[in-house]
Amino acid sequence: QVQLVESGGGLVQAGGSLRLSCAASGGALRSYNMGWFRRAPGKEREFVASISWSGATTYYADSVKGRFTISKEYAKNTEYLQMNSLRPEDTAVYYCAVPMGPLSDPDESAWGNWGQGTQVTVSS
Repeated sequence: QVQLVESGGGLVQAGGSLRLSCAASGGALRSYNMGWFRRAPGKEREFVASISWSGATTYYADSVKGRFTISKEYAKNTEYLQMNSLRPEDTAVYYCAVPMGPLSDPDESAWGNWGQGTQVTVSS
């Protein structure tokens, strides 16, 4: 069963950029649909983006569309989330996961293999 470890979070000013990484072990990333979720303080975990096993199909939450880009690098068995034009409301713990059903499903109960998360803080 694939295991996921996130990294790359940190503190950034509004308008800045960060790139999150999700390293996979125990399975080849090319075999899995993947995605990112986030949980802001006091809120439910919400869908951010997902990518198909081939990389050909991606989905984004409306709140990040045009600012975030999800990608995979098979040679490193790693998934990325490039985050640009960051806003204070993007502050959250970011998690990568594997969907148990359609990769477009935004319901966190339909996802598994959660990583431990990485904190992103955007200051105004």
